[in-house]
Amino acid sequence: MSQQNPSPCLAPKPYLTLENISKSFGSFHALRDINLTVGEGEFVCFLGPSGCGKTTLLRIIAGLESQNQGRIVQGGKDISWLAPIQRDYGIVFQSYALFPNLSIADNVAYGLVNRRQSRSATAERVQELLTLAGLPSSGKKFPGQLSGGQQQRIALVRALATSPGLLLLDEPLSALDALERVRLRSEIRQLQQRLGVTTIMVTHDQEEALTMADRIVVMNHGAIEQCGSPQDIYLQPGSPFVASFVGKVNILRGVSLGDSRFRIGKLDFHCESRVDHIAAGQPVKVYLRPEDFVARSVEQRTHNHAMAEVKKIEFLGAFSYLTVVLEGMEQQPVVASMSLNLLKELGLQVGSKLRYGLLPERIRVYQDDEQAQTVAA
Repeated sequence: MSQQNPSPCLAPKPYLTLENISKSFGSFHALRDINLTVGEGEFVCFLGPSGCGKTTLLRIIAGLESQNQGRIVQGGKDISWLAPIQRDYGIVFQSYALFPNLSIADNVAYGLVNRRQSRSATAERVQELLTLAGLPSSGKKFPGQLSGGQQQRIALVRALATSPGLLLLDEPLSALDALERVRLRSEIRQLQQRLGVTTIMVTHDQEEALTMADRIVVMNHGAIEQCGSPQDIYLQPGSPFVASFVGKVNILRGVSLGDSRFRIGKLDFHCESRVDHIAAGQPVKVYLRPEDFVARSVEQRTHNHAMAEVKKIEFLGAFSYLTVVLEGMEQQPVVASMSLNLLKELGLQVGSKLRYGLLPERIRVYQDDEQAQTVAA
């Protein structure tokens, strides 16, 4: 498989363009030549581990941090060195940042005070936004009287009060409990689609990015590893980092046999992704997601099947994770997923044996540079 990014970081109708953005803190390079366009009305997620540069990049877009080099164009206007107040955006932080001594209505109206509009027009806009947040009767309450999810809804509509061209979300759901996060991420996405506002969200939560974004920008060590639709990122990872960071995955060590074939332990497998750049005999890492294993009609397959023994079953409700050992791969157990219904149908339990097949179109193979260096040494 090619190591090149399968999806360029371009949008068909750019609203925000980042050109060669770099940022250093002393000798630490937080961002390295970031090039990205965000389309008008698009929802883009910056996804990556802590310290990858995603929040720094968001703050540079907002003007809260200055780049060392590079250019930012928003709506056809160069905003590279404008102060935050001169830029057209609304921002929501994970800490809500509501004023505890102001009522909810006054918090929402805060961004409107300098608009020089009548009190009645401001009050009408505030009520419109409270209704949009699903809290139409909460104007006289104070932040401390609302739940975390309700406070974040208020922070969101406050950011939208001035009808900005760009909405920036800095891990807005990370302070909420699991159920509230799921509920609010759906509401944010529906609101964004309803208003059509161009949105960038920073998150380290893969599920948030996969369920909310039109495109995901995966970052690592201050650079963009890959950007594309959630389906592209998940099904066609452009690098070993993306394959291992996004979603659950088995990482197995093997050796290339050439012609898109490889060996793990004593088993030979075939993959449909082209790996012509990996010569026969080179060590490889094979990436297999739990759902890449199938237990139906396996005997009809001509490639990629073997008997397996179930060593552990982790029940997760609608599905389970099965730790299994394939015959010939005893040193490298794998985790496979199975629906509750199929698990019951097959009557599987610890110690059960079944024949598993591996989907050749889903297998991703990369050269094992670490192992190659060890062998060379």
